[in-house]
Amino acid sequence: MTAETAHTPFAPARKDHGQTCDDAVVIDLVACARVGDVQAWGALVGRYTPLISSICRKYRLDRADADDVSQTVWLHLVHQLGKIREPAALAGWLATTTRRECGRLVRATHGPRAVVYALDAETMADEQADAAEQEVLAAERHAALREAFTNLPPACQRLVAELTTDPPLPYSEVSAKLGIPVGSIGPTRSRCLDRMRRYPAIAALINDASYSPPVMAAAS
Repeated sequence: MTAETAHTPFAPARKDHGQTCDDAVVIDLVACARVGDVQAWGALVGRYTPLISSICRKYRLDRADADDVSQTVWLHLVHQLGKIREPAALAGWLATTTRRECGRLVRATHGPRAVVYALDAETMADEQADAAEQEVLAAERHAALREAFTNLPPACQRLVAELTTDPPLPYSEVSAKLGIPVGSIGPTRSRCLDRMRRYPAIAALINDASYSPPVMAAAS
């Protein structure tokens, strides 16, 4: 995708291997946001903000500049919502638009030579394009994990949150904090993670050969 296509209806972001459950979620969110659904718009922002932030970090933008780029990217999307032909390609469009806006800001602030250390969306080499696609996939996976987690029962959310702290808490401390027997933590943890695996967006990723599920270290 070139800089010129950033203001045109989306083209596919990656090779089409058939629509996944995650694609269907994005398509539904775009359709709802297009008709003014505030919750759908908020879900899109939450889903892809990590992608935009990761690209801003590669350009070494400070917090204020990164916020400016993010606001500009979302404003561009507002103007494009009614023209989208390929909603499933949204992540790729956001990545390209973010790189373009980051490059413009860096050049405006520091001059043309300042972007030699950064990814320039207009001249990315093939290997950089592959890296950008991996950023898109990572953002989609993180969004799917967040969705799966928020759809867990509250008790499961609390347990998973305690078991994924850094550094990990021992089971005895988790037991004391949550008021559950130590012996029930392992089986309950397994049931909670199984619910997350069955969540449609996660199930689609697990079926993708390129997906490596995160590992939750067991406390003892």
